[in-house]
Amino acid sequence: MIGSVSLKAAVAVLVSVFIVVLLSGCAGSGKKGRYSIDQDHGPKGNVDLSQVPDAVPKVEPKSRGGNKSKYSVWGKTYYVLPSSDGYRKIGEASWYGKKFHGHKTANGEVYDMYAMSAAHKSLPLPTYVRVTNVKNGRQVIVRVNDRGPFHGARLIDLSYAAAYKLDMLRTGTAKVEIEAINPSTYSATKLSRKARAPDTIPVAEPVQPAKATETLVTAKQGRYLQVGAYSSWASAQSVKTQLQTLFSDLSVIINKFEGTKTLYRVQMGPVDHLGTLNGLYNVLKTAGFEQPRLVDLP
Repeated sequence: MIGSVSLKAAVAVLVSVFIVVLLSGCAGSGKKGRYSIDQDHGPKGNVDLSQVPDAVPKVEPKSRGGNKSKYSVWGKTYYVLPSSDGYRKIGEASWYGKKFHGHKTANGEVYDMYAMSAAHKSLPLPTYVRVTNVKNGRQVIVRVNDRGPFHGARLIDLSYAAAYKLDMLRTGTAKVEIEAINPSTYSATKLSRKARAPDTIPVAEPVQPAKATETLVTAKQGRYLQVGAYSSWASAQSVKTQLQTLFSDLSVIINKFEGTKTLYRVQMGPVDHLGTLNGLYNVLKTAGFEQPRLVDLP
């Protein structure tokens, strides 16, 4: 009899625990998957992204992730193209932002809403594409490193920064033309002024390129190369991300400067010999950074 009572008590406890766990699960079901934000949106407040440079096409191997030739999402099957050569289409573009910011993309990288990137259903990862807003003629170059969009017939999902530069944030979508770029034959000089990266040095802090004689002396002192100065941290962070992609063997830092107004200086280095410095100037100029200069770290 005692054993029977104990067994009933144990069963009652287990049932209570099960109910508590079930209720806890229901209470936490407000989050959809790994994303804590239900409705996607941009950053809070006004963020100036006008100085964010375009992605710079370069030859890269296909990513290990996100290039499975056949995959399914929400019951629909998609096929990845074997190559992006000759790809050109007109369709609807949308953008994605804060909801996915900081989460991994399809190829394993971390999504940065302030970088010039995009998601596409079938282009190989990564692929560089020129995107033109058909309505206003604005152009950007983005690096496709993610999959999507999977809503209706949308053709491409752009990062918040890319959508900002195309002036399509308010409408949410825009009719665009997409043209794949072959990095091996790409030349920034062939692009129109509209398509090129904007001037990265603000008027508030004009700088001049280092002279050759000065370069020879100061480069040996291990100084850093200042690529640009920005009024917003988001712009500086986006440039830092791009530079880290271009120069994986150099350190890229952001120095905050408090003067008549706050500036965020993007610097890379250390630069220890003239050959390296001349090579950096050439790559930076091609990427749209016209006036880098040598500086001493504070």
